[in-house]
Amino acid sequence: MSNESPLIAALRLCVPADQVLTEPGDCWAYGYDNSRQQALPDAVVFATDAEQVQQVVRLCNEHGTPLVARGRGTGTTGATVPVGGGVVLSFERMDRVLEVDPDNRLMVVEPGVTNQAVQDAAGQHGFFWPPDPTSAAVCTVGGNLAYNSAGPRAVKYGTPRENTLGLRAVTGDGHMLRTGVHTTKGVVGYDLTRLIIGSEGTLAIITEATLKLTPLPDAKRTLQAVYRNMSDAARAVAALMAQPVTPCALEFMDRGAIEMIRAYAEADLPVDAGALLMIEVDGAADYVDTAAEAVARVARVDGALSVEVARSDEAVRALWATRKALSPALRNVAPKKINEDVVVPVSHIPDLIEGLQTLGKRHGITIVNFGHAGNGNIHVNLLVDPEDPQQMQAAEQCLDEVFALVLKLRGSLSGEHGIGLVKRAFVDREIEPETLDLMRRIKAQFDPAGILNPGKGFPDPA
Repeated sequence: MSNESPLIAALRLCVPADQVLTEPGDCWAYGYDNSRQQALPDAVVFATDAEQVQQVVRLCNEHGTPLVARGRGTGTTGATVPVGGGVVLSFERMDRVLEVDPDNRLMVVEPGVTNQAVQDAAGQHGFFWPPDPTSAAVCTVGGNLAYNSAGPRAVKYGTPRENTLGLRAVTGDGHMLRTGVHTTKGVVGYDLTRLIIGSEGTLAIITEATLKLTPLPDAKRTLQAVYRNMSDAARAVAALMAQPVTPCALEFMDRGAIEMIRAYAEADLPVDAGALLMIEVDGAADYVDTAAEAVARVARVDGALSVEVARSDEAVRALWATRKALSPALRNVAPKKINEDVVVPVSHIPDLIEGLQTLGKRHGITIVNFGHAGNGNIHVNLLVDPEDPQQMQAAEQCLDEVFALVLKLRGSLSGEHGIGLVKRAFVDREIEPETLDLMRRIKAQFDPAGILNPGKGFPDPA
């Protein structure tokens, strides 16, 4: 104990002994996320309430020590990797649902609660929280808010920013904030809630969130549409998003993804399938069949090989089995693939896919694409071997050109995975210098000493 730093000694005084880890072997597991980035923190602290969070932040601020907030580490951009050492503040023990208020359609939770636990608690009262990332069973609400991670339902119901009423958070200098409202309207002051959401723990550390709930629909219908090529599918997407029935999910896979599934699992798809859409509509029981038929009619553009509406739970499972086979197939073929999420306007999806195919051929890299077609959020997967230096060098150049293509198409470098470490060097291509400078000054107001998740989000100043 005598060899411990003053900060570690102070941490042991402000939280119980079993809430602080300092042995490297214990801390190592909290130094990485779902990217290939990793760094060893000096200590890991498990907070159990907001007051402990505030004390830890104040101590780190006093000692000028980096502080990185962490949920369950499911992020893919290295945003929770403690590249400067310091303290990792884990929220896995702050996992309570504090309040469910069905009358006002809200729920108050701690940041360490999982997305699935929120859905289960809301579902008991006939509600749900719209954000539904693929990792919902394990990812935390705090992480969802940090990245503004949404999932398929965002096409109809929006992202965490549209589904969070307010927050409690601690700034980098240890001040406790309450942002937002408990109502669906409120314009008093600046919207700090939406500013903190998506900031990846660089402005403030969230200790509590008031979530906006949505009533569960009576019924849902699932459709699968197959097309000759991505251009035909993109025309269908544009038509679907222009008609009155907004799908609650509109997912797509390109030819490479389809062929990978066909090789990995038995998929009942036309041999000349060049693109696939998975479509869901929801609503009142006496309306949803009519809505599904309307969507099916619109989806039958020229180039549609098949449009099928599932009529039973078994049929729904069969249709989604195709999509669910993709991730195991990718893991089987390329367990260490590079996965980037980008966004382009829906009308530019075919230009993006065509450009990605060209880049893949030029650099000798297989690229497989799938994602949320309804809002142009595409997951670009480069199937590479990290043990092959030549291939990784080609992948680095390829990624550079992928991001250039996305920006040329008036898109954005990230839709829901965030910036973290892996994309920070590219941010100044999307954001102008004056805007970046303002963002850095905002960061300095929230975190004067720069201790909150340093080295993330922005490129280094010139």
